[in-house]
Amino acid sequence: MKKARKIPLSGLAAVLSLGLMALAGGQAVGFDAPEEVTLDQMADLYEPVEFDHAAHIELTEENCAVCHHHTTGETPVQARCLHCHATPQPAESVACADCHPQNRYAASYLRAMTAAPYRYHTDIVGLKGAYHRLCLACHQEEGAPTGCQECHARTERGDRRFHAGAYAPAQRPQAAHH
Repeated sequence: MKKARKIPLSGLAAVLSLGLMALAGGQAVGFDAPEEVTLDQMADLYEPVEFDHAAHIELTEENCAVCHHHTTGETPVQARCLHCHATPQPAESVACADCHPQNRYAASYLRAMTAAPYRYHTDIVGLKGAYHRLCLACHQEEGAPTGCQECHARTERGDRRFHAGAYAPAQRPQAAHH
C-alpha cells in the first residue's frame, strides 16, 4: 500500500476509476486503493470522517465486493436485479457516489428516474443512507463503534442546528419531591 493520503469524496470517484485495472471473483487485482479516504459531504455540520480504507481492506480479506457490492462483476443475488444485470461486468468505478446520489430528491435525479424507470433504481438509497446502512450493519456485527459522535464530531454550525453543545437548551431544575 502507498503512504496514507487524504482524498476528498469529490475526487474519490476519479481516483478509483483510474486505479481500477481488473477485478476477478471479487478480489481486487492491480488496484491502487487509497489508504485513507476523507468523507466530507456534510462538512458544514460535521467534521470530515477520516475513513481508514487500508484497515477495512484487511478486515474484508481484500474482498472488495464486501463493500463495493454492485461494482465487482458478480451476479446479483436478488432476482429483480437480473432484469438489467443478468451478465454483470466490473464497473468502471467503485465509488459509492457513482450509484448512490448525494441528493436522492434533487429534481434532476427524479426527472431521470421518471424518464427511464428501468435504468434507475427507484429504491436505491442515497449516499448517506448507503454509507450508514453498510457501515452500521458491519460495525454492529463486529462490535465496532455505532454511536453518531464516535465517527462524526459536530461542527459549531452543527451544534447550533441540532441545539447541542453550547447551544443546548438550559436544563430545568428538578422539582423537589416532598
